[in-house]
Amino acid sequence: MSGIRIWLRAETKPAEARSALTPFTCKALLDAGYDVTVERSKQRIFDDSEFSTIGARLVEEGSWETDAPKDAYILGLKELPEKDFPLEHVHISFAHCYKKQAGWEKVLSRWPRGGGTLLDLEFLTDEVGRRVAAFGYSAGYAGSALAIKTWAWQLTHPREEPLPGENPYANENLMIKSVKQSLEAGKSISGRSPKVLVIGALGRCGKGAVQLAKDVGIPESDIMQWDLEETKKGGPFQEIVDDADIFVNCIYLSSKIPPFINDATLSSPNRRLSVVCDVSADTTNPNNPVPIYNITTTFDKPVVPVELALGNPDLPLSVISIDHLPSLLPRESSEMFSQALLPSLLQLKDRSSARVWKQAEDLFKQHVATLPESMRS
Repeated sequence: MSGIRIWLRAETKPAEARSALTPFTCKALLDAGYDVTVERSKQRIFDDSEFSTIGARLVEEGSWETDAPKDAYILGLKELPEKDFPLEHVHISFAHCYKKQAGWEKVLSRWPRGGGTLLDLEFLTDEVGRRVAAFGYSAGYAGSALAIKTWAWQLTHPREEPLPGENPYANENLMIKSVKQSLEAGKSISGRSPKVLVIGALGRCGKGAVQLAKDVGIPESDIMQWDLEETKKGGPFQEIVDDADIFVNCIYLSSKIPPFINDATLSSPNRRLSVVCDVSADTTNPNNPVPIYNITTTFDKPVVPVELALGNPDLPLSVISIDHLPSLLPRESSEMFSQALLPSLLQLKDRSSARVWKQAEDLFKQHVATLPESMRS
């Protein structure tokens, strides 16, 4: 027996159906001698019975706060509910506080105040700095799907009527079928497929965005794939505005560069661009290379309109900035992510010497050190 306890908490963010563990990876941990507890969940894509069948112990949703042993690793995906009590456990999750996002100090301070530790999933990297597990491919795939549906919706519905809300798809085939139906409706009016431009096309996220466009039947000649070579001269790029109907940004930047598009480029009388999907959706990041919106959209309200005073005012411009796009394909994205994370979870028994976990803890300590002294205790 490894003696390692993992407590899978239920996700609380609305429409978040993904899971850090799947029945398959949960069984692999159990077989390795791990003690795994799974909170019940009404919104997780995997039924509670799928976990109980393979031998996991089920407990009530949210019970980690009061019932989890202090030595248990609290495993989840999205950020914790907005509460203020100190955290005494080691948490493995995405906390969204290391890039000085809005409210980061309040979020991060909960761990040092409770004697706990954050091992942030976003910063678990291998020997060459590549993330050991990421949702990038699924995010790009889902973002591209919503962008194409938005383009078609603009053609088939009045401008004042926004794209309706989306719910998670049970599987990838159902998503493809839905996007194809929208695409055909749009093509019946425009007489053509949309031109799609993907920046970051060589990365995991970009590959997902490109693949969805191909899967729904957009010709490769209508998919512009940009990466470092195409963007090395620096933005803004008028070509994005004038040559593409859809722009999918798959790049997250931690340092400032000239924006890819801005108000000046969008004022072009030749503007063709009508849909922007910013997959990173890091709205509060001062380095956002798509600085044309200021809110994060949601599955129930997927798009936000951008009002333009100049250029082509009759052509709408919609932005998609959903920060959990992979939730649109919760089963496939969870399976891909959890299997990639599994080897690292199996190293928790050697956490003090395992490079991936030692590095994550060192990073936590570095960021805690930047907090005001009053927020560390």
